[in-house]
Amino acid sequence: MPVTPPPLDVLFEDNHVLAVNKPPRLLTAGDRTGDVSLLDMAREYIRTKYLKPGKVYLGVVHRLDRPVSGVVLIARTSKAAARLSEQFRLRTPVKNYQCLVEGDVTAANGTLIDWVRKDSNRNVVDIVAPDSTEAQRCVLHYRRLRRIGSRSLLEVTLETGRSHQIRVQLAHAGMPICGDTKYGSRVRLSGAIALHAASITFDHPVRHEPITVTAGFPAEWPEVGGRWTVDGEDED
Repeated sequence: MPVTPPPLDVLFEDNHVLAVNKPPRLLTAGDRTGDVSLLDMAREYIRTKYLKPGKVYLGVVHRLDRPVSGVVLIARTSKAAARLSEQFRLRTPVKNYQCLVEGDVTAANGTLIDWVRKDSNRNVVDIVAPDSTEAQRCVLHYRRLRRIGSRSLLEVTLETGRSHQIRVQLAHAGMPICGDTKYGSRVRLSGAIALHAASITFDHPVRHEPITVTAGFPAEWPEVGGRWTVDGEDED
């Protein structure tokens, strides 16, 4: 039975941009499953709040994987969509991710450089040799924010934007993201992973001033009392 998503968590809103906090397990935009998406919820929010008849225009300018949570920007006009999409194409927005990984990360910070290749049939990204066919170079930087028992909370910034990049690079380095069983985590979160788009700074498409939007962690994260399952056993 489909799970009813929580109410839309609006972080920033004006006539040009809508920024929302996507919960884990929710699609950013619709796909062949037909499941309710964040975009569906945003359209209904605009339609109801502003009493708009007919179809509401909203443009998705970037996406988060279904199990990932955090800030998503949605354009409210075609002009804003074009300008924001160009920013993302040029990689000018500053995106800050935070994630809870398995293991006590001893290094205060680090840089990971790998070559990856996506297998679209399996929807999995693999680390490959640099000279492999279709290999793409990917670079991320991480900083350890704190240790939480046998886990570590990291802040991650990207130099490149490859599919599943944070997930596969951290797993390859021995730091799988909690809940990401696709990439080796022993923790199960029923379709979610502990990867969160915590903030994004972008140039407003009309006012041309920097806007920073931040999003709080999902309630199920253990820092706020959630319960997790590890190898079949519940733990706080």
